[in-house]
Amino acid sequence: MRPVHPTPSENRVRVGARLRASRRAQGLTIEQLASATSLTKGFISRVERDETSPSVATLLTICEVLSLPIGTLFEASETKLVTLADAPLINMGGRGALERMVTPRGESKIQMLRSTLQPEANGGDKLYTVNCDVEVVHLISGAFEIQFTDRTVTLAAGDTITFPGRELHNWKNPRTVDAEVLWTLVPAAWSGAV
Repeated sequence: MRPVHPTPSENRVRVGARLRASRRAQGLTIEQLASATSLTKGFISRVERDETSPSVATLLTICEVLSLPIGTLFEASETKLVTLADAPLINMGGRGALERMVTPRGESKIQMLRSTLQPEANGGDKLYTVNCDVEVVHLISGAFEIQFTDRTVTLAAGDTITFPGRELHNWKNPRTVDAEVLWTLVPAAWSGAV
């Protein structure tokens, strides 16, 4: 039997976007990175657009300047699927709400909840806060009202409202049909990680 030698993958490893994201997160310009690495701005730009492949030594230099472990450039992105059918039921304390957490339990950066709100469902008797910086409420279908200390905002299907989670608020479904609502909390109010 003749040995069959492997051929390189047609899917080139693309590291440019990760390098660019790291540079930007640190507030560095291409010019500053070029100066610190003794490379040209044009070369750095082409690397970040994956138009050229740097040598291992050059890549190491760029990573050292960015304090970026070189191995992270080649790690697969973490992708987690949560189907609606498998999303765990949760109870946020409202009445007449069937609520599911549609982001992974251990996710701490963001949390999304999907609620089916029965007619006249509500968040309880008192205004409350959520332990997050930003709360986003998107009404998928039905009707929805959100109450604040000084006003009530009515949402129609397709509307989205954004506000600080620590602002006193409450909600209700004022109609006689179910409402479908998507809540996004940033960062996650709790992670559920064990």
